[in-house]
Formats: sequence, structure tokens, C-alpha cells
Amino acid sequence: MRYLILFLLGICFAQKSQAQIYEVGVFAGGSNIIGDVGRTNYINPNTATLGLLLKWNRSPRHSWRVSIIYSDLKGYDEKSDDPRRIERDYFFDTNLLEISAGMEFTFWDFDLHQGDLKVTPYIYSGISTAKHPNYFFNAAGEYTAEGTDSWAFGIPMTLGIKSNISNHLILGFEVGARYTFSDEIDGSVPDAKELEVFSFGNTNSNDWYVFTGFTLTYTFGQRPCYCNF
Repeated sequence: MRYLILFLLGICFAQKSQAQIYEVGVFAGGSNIIGDVGRTNYINPNTATLGLLLKWNRSPRHSWRVSIIYSDLKGYDEKSDDPRRIERDYFFDTNLLEISAGMEFTFWDFDLHQGDLKVTPYIYSGISTAKHPNYFFNAAGEYTAEGTDSWAFGIPMTLGIKSNISNHLILGFEVGARYTFSDEIDGSVPDAKELEVFSFGNTNSNDWYVFTGFTLTYTFGQRPCYCNF
């Protein structure tokens, strides 16, 4: 977190000396998890998600992007299409705080200084890490807190579309799946070694979670010179 704050401050101060533009804004939408508990739909937002975005536009085709997103995550076996999960009837309710950084590429040039309306699809990827509390299901099938937190590292894979709606505002819609290197988010694998006996599900398949929603960003900074990129 300390390095992220220094990075954000560095970008803000860089505005005085660099001929670039920046975007700052919000993400609002929903989330769902793809794991060993609950439904397995790839896109099925069922809980609220909010976040902050910062972009540094390096050319009309690519931008560096940093985000901080908070979300609840819920899963209910009774809503699954799998009869075995319905019979098991587990559920979980957790939350996570994700920090993500990477690069966003647009399919077409997105130069905001040309003055006309622009619409373009884009993709985003990089690295992410999400802090979440640790839980497990005890012998009675009860969702039980371990009293600790973990960080789940992952790879975000986002597809979206965006358009300028005014001189300084950009509206976008995106769906972003996160493949994580953890199988602990939904409680199917305990974090503590002494609780490994309570692991269940496909331990060879890690958890995924998906953010679906809208972005609204405000552009600021000097007119860029893209000739060097």
C-alpha cells in the first residue's frame, strides 16, 4: 500500500513536467465468484462493488492503469445448477479489497484532444492482489472464521467499451475476470495447515471472481505529445 500511494503521488506531481493527460474516476457495479461453493456462472453479479481508478494515457492506444476496488462476495449452493451442491447447501459471505495495476489497450485510437465523439472497445490486464478474511466449513458444514486474513494474487482479464460524453468525462462499461493463485476465497480450503482436513472441492482449480460494471473518469493534464511513443 505504501508503494501504491507513492506511485499515485508521483503521477500527480509529474503533471507539472510531463505533457500527458490523466484520468481519475470511479467504478461501480457488481461481483460474483466462480469457485467450489455456489453458482458457477461466469458473469452473474449478485453483490455491490465500488472502486477508484487512475489512468496515465501514454498514447492514443494504451494507458497505465491503477485501481482499488472493494467488494462483497457471496455464494449459495441452493442457487447452483449442480444437484450435488444443492444437496450440500453450503453458503458463504465474505469481502475483499483488491489493488490492481497494469496496462489498458484500446482497439482504435482514443485521442481526446480531437474534439469529436469517440467510442472504442478496450482490454486491460496486469497483476492484482486481493485481501480477504479466511474461513472454512467445519464438520457440521458451518461457515467458520479463522480470524486471519490472506492476500490472493491474480491476473485481471478485462474487456470493455468506453466513450467520451463531454470534454472531460469518459463513460465505460466493462467485465473483468480475475484468475487468482488461491483456492481459499470461498472457504473450500482453509489457510491454517492444521485445518487442511476440512478442504473440499476441486483443489486443482483455483478461485475466480468477476467484476461487472461502469466506470466514470475525469480527464485532466496538459495536451499530450504522442509523437515519442
